[in-house]
Amino acid sequence: MIKLELKELTKIFERRVIFRNISLIKDAPGLFGVAGPNGSGKSTLVKVITGLLSPTSGSVAFSAGGREFSPGEAINHFGFASPYLVLYDEFSARENIEFSMKIRGLQFDEAYVDELLQHFSLLKRKNDPVRAYSSGMKQRLKVISAFAHKPELVILDEPTANLDSEGKARVYELAKIAAAEKLVIFATNEEDELAMCNEVLNINDYKLNNNTGKGAKV
Repeated sequence: MIKLELKELTKIFERRVIFRNISLIKDAPGLFGVAGPNGSGKSTLVKVITGLLSPTSGSVAFSAGGREFSPGEAINHFGFASPYLVLYDEFSARENIEFSMKIRGLQFDEAYVDELLQHFSLLKRKNDPVRAYSSGMKQRLKVISAFAHKPELVILDEPTANLDSEGKARVYELAKIAAAEKLVIFATNEEDELAMCNEVLNINDYKLNNNTGKGAKV
């Protein structure tokens, strides 16, 4: 099973401390929350974990079976969804998922992807261009893409943005099922979502200049 380790992770933008000295080790399975109000740095932390941003200091490491993955290997072991990720509007849902997997050298399992599309009520629209999708449909597709290659770690940044109650319920159901075997991370300020988590890290606990890290709060 995959293990995520953050060591004294710090990110500073133009002398503003986004977070400082976050150290933790998380193993699968489980549902782990990253909490904080809008603009607090949740998405920045997620971007650093996934490699979209570099930390100011500290490190992020992924390992399994005692072997640490290189950054190039690690990207194939986690799935990531966020409202700010870009979809290709001229592609269909199926083509978006297949393309994102093939550029990483991952095998496209169409039967499994169809199951995910069915779960989110998108199967009948899988061949439609994404430009015809509503914002909620696009968000569901982004969540599907995070799970499509059956990763051991799933990182969901504001996963229910633009979703109605039914869409949210589908995300929660899938996350709970995945968290029984995998590590799932929710970055959110939604109380209902944080209540689902086994453990929660509040990003505001890692802001002070002299902070040495309080650790995650149960």
